Amino acid sequence: MNDPRLPDDVQELVTRLFGYAREGGAEAAAQLAGYIDNGVDVDIMNQDGNTLVMLAAYNGHTDVLGVLLDRGGDVNRLNDRNQSPLAGAVFKKEDAVIDLLMDHGADPLAGRPSALDTAVMFERPDLVARFESERQ
Repeated sequence: MNDPRLPDDVQELVTRLFGYAREGGAEAAAQLAGYIDNGVDVDIMNQDGNTLVMLAAYNGHTDVLGVLLDRGGDVNRLNDRNQSPLAGAVFKKEDAVIDLLMDHGADPLAGRPSALDTAVMFERPDLVARFESERQ
């Protein structure tokens, strides 16, 4: 993230936080937990509107995702391309992430294409049935 309005040390911290979400692992989860517990907004967004939840979900990091969701991370926050974390997890075939997001109230109809649309597109009848049952 490079925002000329932010001091260098703040940019460095934000870059590190998003790196933790992309990299995953126990150490990254612990680091993020510490920063969030000390005041960093769990729903901080990068220049593309991606949150830490979005990046952890897209990269399949349930360890980091669990930390973020336990601290109130928004499972339905769309990025600037109108994509949801759940649709990203479906696209990447991250079933454990899908389960975790759904357990925390992810909306399979949020975004375009939605997670439901993505499940149809990638021929995942198991997810289509699950998402449709969530709508009722």
